[in-house]
Amino acid sequence: MKDNMVKTFQEEREKLNRLISEYAGKEIKRFLNLDSQVYRDDILPARTKEMMGLVASLVLRCDDCIRYHLIKCHENGITSAELEEIIAVSLIVGGSITIPHIRRAFAFWRELTGTA
Repeated sequence: MKDNMVKTFQEEREKLNRLISEYAGKEIKRFLNLDSQVYRDDILPARTKEMMGLVASLVLRCDDCIRYHLIKCHENGITSAELEEIIAVSLIVGGSITIPHIRRAFAFWRELTGTA
């Protein structure tokens, strides 16, 4: 069973996505559709795209995005060793300002993978 941090994030995300759906016009809906389409398998596999999304999210310091991409990376079979390399790239690109987000990412990953 997933611990509280993961479960809480997923429940809150689903609730807020439903809220977006109530208010979203065609522009927002088109953007959200495009976002989901970009991460599908194509020339680059979805697995690679999720790793890229995680790096971008860490560099941009978006905790919600980081958590979302951590879940997707886990679903795509990313290992903890691979995650460490992904995070190392994020740190080099984003600099030391990413460290608080990296801390939270590792804590979330630990709960997600059940290694806490």
